[in-house]
Amino acid sequence: MASFVLDHVPTSLVDLLTNTLILRQTAPYLPISSLCALAKTSRSLRHIIRQSPEAFRYLDLSPIKSAICPINELLDSGGNNWRRERMDESLTEDDFYSGPLRSIFSKLEHQHVLRNVNTLVLDGLSVTAECVKELITEDRYNVRILSIREVKHLNERKLQQYLRYAVRPSRPAGTPRVKGIYLFGPRDTAPLVASPAKRSASPDLRGVMSSQGAQIGAEWNQKSTDALNTALARTQDKWYQSSGRMITKRPCSDWAEILQACEGIIAFDAVLCRGPRHDPAKAYIREGSASSIPHPASFLRPAIATVALGPSGCETCHSCPEEPATFGHSSPAQFPLLSPIPLHWSSIRAAQKPYTIDGSSPPPLFVRCEDCLKGRWCERCHKWWDEGCYAGSTVAQRTELQQTELLETLNTDGQTRLIPKQTIKVHMGLCTQHCLRDEWMAGAGGDGMWG
Repeated sequence: MASFVLDHVPTSLVDLLTNTLILRQTAPYLPISSLCALAKTSRSLRHIIRQSPEAFRYLDLSPIKSAICPINELLDSGGNNWRRERMDESLTEDDFYSGPLRSIFSKLEHQHVLRNVNTLVLDGLSVTAECVKELITEDRYNVRILSIREVKHLNERKLQQYLRYAVRPSRPAGTPRVKGIYLFGPRDTAPLVASPAKRSASPDLRGVMSSQGAQIGAEWNQKSTDALNTALARTQDKWYQSSGRMITKRPCSDWAEILQACEGIIAFDAVLCRGPRHDPAKAYIREGSASSIPHPASFLRPAIATVALGPSGCETCHSCPEEPATFGHSSPAQFPLLSPIPLHWSSIRAAQKPYTIDGSSPPPLFVRCEDCLKGRWCERCHKWWDEGCYAGSTVAQRTELQQTELLETLNTDGQTRLIPKQTIKVHMGLCTQHCLRDEWMAGAGGDGMWG
């Protein structure tokens, strides 16, 4: 009797997740609560999720509200294990604020999954400097990329001290394990679900700009601007577009020294400004010290680059004196960690590499600090002029006779060179050719100078 072949058994979820490649590509999209719930459905799934190093390789704890410790909450309110400890004089402020997060880490360690975490996202949670120190130095953690953007109760001074200690020359080989830290930029925003607009009962009281038509127009204008910047830069990464200020809160000057100390060891979502004014060999002062106006070529202390200038470079020469950073050719220390955080890889190269929309080579990176751009960058259209093409506003705003007296300036090699007479290119943060004129025209009205 002929044997019959049984029908093919459908592939189950267990079969799919047993494949390491599928689990690696799928797990980062699931919140930790979903992973834990999935592990409780069957013994096979529990074994796969708990034993595989790919399930918890990318761990985002930012949606967990219980990891935030409110300041006004009582110490002995109960409810969590970290609150059941005897409250005595040995409990420090750091212990209290980091208690919820330490409790989560303790549970993950008890389940033998903590060492599998390579990318850890703690954005918006209660994260103290002591907790970051443990993540960097203790052997029970294996974190490669750490995100602590917009966290609460973080003592930056202590964190700077711990980072200096972690990258000290006498540190043990192979340390620190953390190779990248997201700290300065804004946290990644979740996509918002569009909701139908509600018609106001009295739209006239809110003004014309708050009407539905104006809001739709503003939204489309923003979308058009984003699409244009993406097309010009050939990438959606904001650092490579004409995005302007990338860091809302200007970092203190001490962070620049920390980035210098961590160069080549720990990367950040920011880089140092490489403008010529930060180089003692290139910066010089033509005017005497008695002048109250700082010279546009005077020396500046190390600073973090906070302004993205786009791929076109200087408006005149389309380059810059320090040469733009080119991915694959320049030093990795010249590139910031890009957002969003990579889901499937925990390497610095994956976090720094820009991806172009057409698959071509990455565009050049032009970034500067605001001090280097003062008087030479338009804050609206983001056009800018480098030191070789525009001497700066402190010379350009002088009279013609004063400019004639300052025609000679000292070069870096001790030789004198001529500075051509120039007109003002940037005034009050706007370029005089287009944006400042448009501002005057828009603000003049019927009774203004142009009315």
